[in-house]
Amino acid sequence: MISSLGSQGFGNKALSLTTVRRMRLAATGVVALALVGISLPAQAEDVSPDARLKKVEAEVRALQRKVFPGSDGKYFSPEITAPAAAPPAAPGQPATTPLSDVLVRMDAIEGQMARLTGQVEQNTNRINQLEAKMAALAPAPAPVDPQPAAPAGPGAMPANFTATNGNVSQPAVVRPSTKPAELKPAVETRPVGPSNARVDGVKAIAKPQSADAADDEYSYGYRLWEAKFYPEAEQQLKLYLEQYPKHARVSWGRNLLGRAYLDDGKPLEAAKWFVQNYQADKRGDRAPDSLLYLAISMKQMKDTKRACIALAEFSETYAAEAAARLKGLYDTTRSGLACS
Repeated sequence: MISSLGSQGFGNKALSLTTVRRMRLAATGVVALALVGISLPAQAEDVSPDARLKKVEAEVRALQRKVFPGSDGKYFSPEITAPAAAPPAAPGQPATTPLSDVLVRMDAIEGQMARLTGQVEQNTNRINQLEAKMAALAPAPAPVDPQPAAPAGPGAMPANFTATNGNVSQPAVVRPSTKPAELKPAVETRPVGPSNARVDGVKAIAKPQSADAADDEYSYGYRLWEAKFYPEAEQQLKLYLEQYPKHARVSWGRNLLGRAYLDDGKPLEAAKWFVQNYQADKRGDRAPDSLLYLAISMKQMKDTKRACIALAEFSETYAAEAAARLKGLYDTTRSGLACS
């Protein structure tokens, strides 16, 4: 019995030594893990991610103050807020690592930068739209030249003149009104009439008195044009064409009216009458002249394309006139034009 107790006593002693050894090994592992856990933050502190994040956050706050003046929170909510306190970790669950915290904060900063960039772009777009609306509301300058503007370069179509495959087409004939337009000045001023010398000069031109009243009206317009009283000649010739639209010298009257406008420095108005005279009666006495003077009008307006079209039509339709009576004027008109 004593021997059995002794054996049992030595067995318990041996068990106690084994247990002590195991406890020492466990303690050594815990200490090692603690040392590893302590060394990780030390290594992270060498990289200084927290300092870098604080710098980026400070730059974002500066950008917020630049885009939205006033940092008292009255006009916008702060973009960077303190993170909400994380709930206490449940027993047995590991806490978040420093690296995961850094990633979360970096995601928040990137989102804030994207929102600020979008707001700046929207504000810039709104400012551009407001400037465009203000420019559109600005009053346009009033035109200074009362004369009708010439076509804007080659290819512009004068009134009542079109072309197809090199031929002059036939638009509707428009008879200009013989009544002068009534102008209402914005500021009340005394009308300025012709000078006394001009009135006396017009009165000095005698109006023919013959058995043919229509021919007298035309002849009087011709005399005014010949004396270079172009506005008076224009008015007289319009009166003649309105009162005697079927007279034998109507072709002469329309052509002379176009020439009066051309000599008066109004090639666009002249072109309207030249086209009308040519289209109304291509066999008329002055239809060839009107087509050639149409080319001259287009040349003065620097519309080379339509000047060449009119010249080609003239040389094809009135070849005899181009080689005889109107040859000199035809050659002069072609000079300086690069017609194919």
